[in-house]
Amino acid sequence: MFVILGATGKVGRATIAKLRAQQAPVKAVVRASSDRADLKTFGCEIAIADLHDSAAVAKAIEGATAVQVICPVSARAKDAPSDMAGIIDAVVGALIARPPETVLAISDYGAHVESGTGITITFRYLEARLNQVPSAVIFLRSAEHMQNWARVIGSALETGVLPSLHHPVSKMFPTIAAPDLGPISAELLLRKPNEVRPRVIHAEGPRRYSALEVAATLSEISGREIVARELPERDWIPTLTRGGISESYAELVHELFVAHNAGRIDVEPGGEVRLGTTELTEVFRALIRR
Repeated sequence: MFVILGATGKVGRATIAKLRAQQAPVKAVVRASSDRADLKTFGCEIAIADLHDSAAVAKAIEGATAVQVICPVSARAKDAPSDMAGIIDAVVGALIARPPETVLAISDYGAHVESGTGITITFRYLEARLNQVPSAVIFLRSAEHMQNWARVIGSALETGVLPSLHHPVSKMFPTIAAPDLGPISAELLLRKPNEVRPRVIHAEGPRRYSALEVAATLSEISGREIVARELPERDWIPTLTRGGISESYAELVHELFVAHNAGRIDVEPGGEVRLGTTELTEVFRALIRR
C-alpha cells in the first residue's frame, strides 16, 4: 500500500494518478474539510487525518509499504515556522511509530544550506527529522513551482508590469510545474529501496527561465505587452502581506529570495537531477483560462 499525505495538493494528486495508472494500491490521507471527490475516481482508499495529530497519522499509515510526505505551507499562520515544525514533528513521530519500507519527502532546492534560506530552512528541518526514521528515505527536492506566478498574473495583465522578487530580472532560475513532481515521485516509490540513505534527488523543469522570459511568455499568451520589473526589496513584505499571507510567512519569503538572488538556492553540488516535461507556456495558459 502506498500512502500519500497531503493528497489533495497538486503534487499529491499527480503522484496518486501515476501510481493508480500502474495499478498500485493507494491510500490518500486528507483533512476532514478537504474536497476529496475527485480522489475517489482514481479508485484509491481515503483516510482522514489532521497532520498535526501524530496518532491519527500513525493510524492512517499503518501497514504502508511506502509513504509520500509533504509539509503543508502555513502561509497564513501567525508563527509560520513553528506551525510547520509542529506538522513535521507530528508526521515524523507517526513514521517512527509505524515505519514503512520507504519514505519519500517532497523537499526544496537549497535544503542542504545550513541557514539564511527562509522557507527552505523548514525543509532542511524536515530532512533532518526524517533521517531519524528507520526506513529507506528519499528526499525529492523541488525547484520553485511555476504555479507560484499565479499570485501576480492578474496584476500583470491589468498593469502591463510583472513584479519580480528575482533580482536581476535577467537572472536564470530553476522552476518546475508542480504536477511534474508526481510522476517522478511515483517512479521512485515503485522501485526497490536504494541502499543509499538518504537518497537526494532534485527536480526542475525542462529548462530554466529568467523573469524577463516569464514576462515574455505571459505577453505571448495574453496578447498584450508585459514587462518584468524588480520589486524593490523594501516592498517585498508589504506586497506579500497585502496578498493575504501572514507577516511571519512573508518574512520567510523575504529571506528565501535574498538567498535566491545571492545564488545560494540551487542543486546541491554533485546532486542528481530529474527534469519535468511541462513548459511555462502550458502552465500559464491553464492559469489564464481559470
